Amino acid sequence: MPLSPPSPRTARHIRRVNYQGFERDDGLWDIEGELHDSKTYDLPSLRHPGQLRPAGDPIHHMWLRVTVDGDLVVRAIESAMDAHPLAGCPEAQRALQSMVGASMVRGWRQSIQTHLGGVAGCTHLRELLFNLATATFQTINAAFKSRGDEPPRHLGQCTGWDYHGEGVRQHYPRFYQQPKKLQNK
Repeated sequence: MPLSPPSPRTARHIRRVNYQGFERDDGLWDIEGELHDSKTYDLPSLRHPGQLRPAGDPIHHMWLRVTVDGDLVVRAIESAMDAHPLAGCPEAQRALQSMVGASMVRGWRQSIQTHLGGVAGCTHLRELLFNLATATFQTINAAFKSRGDEPPRHLGQCTGWDYHGEGVRQHYPRFYQQPKKLQNK
C-alpha cells in the first residue's frame, strides 16, 4: 500500500542507497553498499568555488565492499568515492581498515562509532556501514540459526520478532515467551 497523497511540494534532494550480498566461492561473503546524493537544482560547488554543480550531478557517490566470514566477522573492507563535496573527503577511507576484525553480531554500531566516529571517518560511509549489517543478516542464512541454547540474533530486535509475539511462537517455538498478563492467569 503506498503512502497517502502528499500536499503540494517540490523535490529538493534525492538519496539512493543500495545494498547487495554475494556468496563467494572461497566461503566468504561480500556485502556491497552504494550511496548516491543529488539535488534537483544547481548549487555552488564546494570543491570548485565559482562553479555550479548541475542539478542531478552527485554530491556524494560512495561505495563499500565488506567481506565477512560465516561468523559475521569483517575480513576485508574496500571503499570508493566517485563523488564527494570536499577535497579532503577521500582521506576518511583509510580509517575504514580499523573495522577489519569487527563483528556484526553484537556491538556493530558501537564499533563503527569507536573506530570511525567524529573526524576519523566520513558520515556517509558510517551510514552505509550501519545498515550494511542488516543486509549481511539478510544475505547469510546462518545468521538466523540458533546456536545451542542461544536464540537467533534477530529475535527480540523488532516488533515482528518479539519473544512474546506470533512470529516467534510460529517459527521459533523453543524461544517463545508468553506475554506477562497471560502468564499470571
